[in-house]
Amino acid sequence: MHETRISPGIAEITPAMIELRRALHAQPELGYEEFLTRERVVELLRKWGYEVHLELAETAVVASLHNGHGPSLGLRAELDALPITEQGEHPWRSRTPGKMHACGHDGHIAMLLAAACELARNRCWRGTLHLFFQPAEEGHGGSGAKRMLEENVFELFPCDGIFALHNSPGMPVGRFGVLAGPCMASTDNIVILIEGVGGHGAMPHKSVDPVVIGSSLVMALQSLVSRNVPPSDMAIVTVGAFLAGDAANVIPQQAELRLSVRALRPEVRQMLRARIQSLAELHAGSFGAKARVIFGEGYPVLVNDQQASSLAAGVIRDWLGENALVQGLQPICASDDFAYWLERVPGCYLLIGNGDGAGSCEVHHPEYDFNDQILPLGASFWVRLAERFLA
Repeated sequence: MHETRISPGIAEITPAMIELRRALHAQPELGYEEFLTRERVVELLRKWGYEVHLELAETAVVASLHNGHGPSLGLRAELDALPITEQGEHPWRSRTPGKMHACGHDGHIAMLLAAACELARNRCWRGTLHLFFQPAEEGHGGSGAKRMLEENVFELFPCDGIFALHNSPGMPVGRFGVLAGPCMASTDNIVILIEGVGGHGAMPHKSVDPVVIGSSLVMALQSLVSRNVPPSDMAIVTVGAFLAGDAANVIPQQAELRLSVRALRPEVRQMLRARIQSLAELHAGSFGAKARVIFGEGYPVLVNDQQASSLAAGVIRDWLGENALVQGLQPICASDDFAYWLERVPGCYLLIGNGDGAGSCEVHHPEYDFNDQILPLGASFWVRLAERFLA
């Protein structure tokens, strides 16, 4: 577990941060509802001497610490939980039915707070440190990162670089993943409404059946990636829901398809959106029906800055050795709204191994749990990164 590489300051505060992490896990809050979570975070930051700002995005916390002249660094953790009913049996399991920390945001908060304590204590750096505790990363009520941008977060708290750290189930404890360039996919939630002509199931010739049209469209959509996206690029078009009718002898008036669309290049993302719109409208028209395509708010491709990624990798390499970096890391098809911030400020989103023990099933699973063993590792990384960036 690399205990010898953990600073005494981080080691000292780790038990308290584990206790806090478990308390947060037991009382999860969804996006823009994180008032109790915010209260716990703010109490500690003020105790350690940070300037705390609570004006942004309903429940966001921005904490600033100034230590002489130098660059400005931003570090982000997420506050929100997910609308999932927990199935784990540990003593700190969620006490709120239908809500749980199934993505490790409770651990991300604890890691950043432990680092905040150490960075306020040792002051082995020069410049300005901004800690962003962001609401609604999971998109409940809309992206918290996007909303903070709309409320001028970087005009109020300028950063020369910004970083985020996320746990990775299955990646061994003590390992980190850093990938320059496209790292996480864009995501678009798209709804296709097919308007046909309903009627009696015994007289289909008098109807325009949206079920038949939707079924044909589902199959046609499968060719979008294979015949439009180069094999070297990643793209996904998933039809996750097909809703139509509720009686065996009635041809419904309308059918609805719900799509999840992902890509690793912005131009591929835009091409898929355009092709889905065209295909849906023309396909429905060929059957004598109409189609309306509704594009939901989606996250852009998350692109890590080359220089920032090299800096993060260098910190890990110098601290834990070359073997601590995962070799051949591939882009992830999941998404994160930190992508919005990386469009404005150079930075890096990196991964920390959560191990493969109990609770280390994939995130968003009802039995997931953050591995407290990695808390001091993540906190120590933040301290070393800040000291390197603000040297």
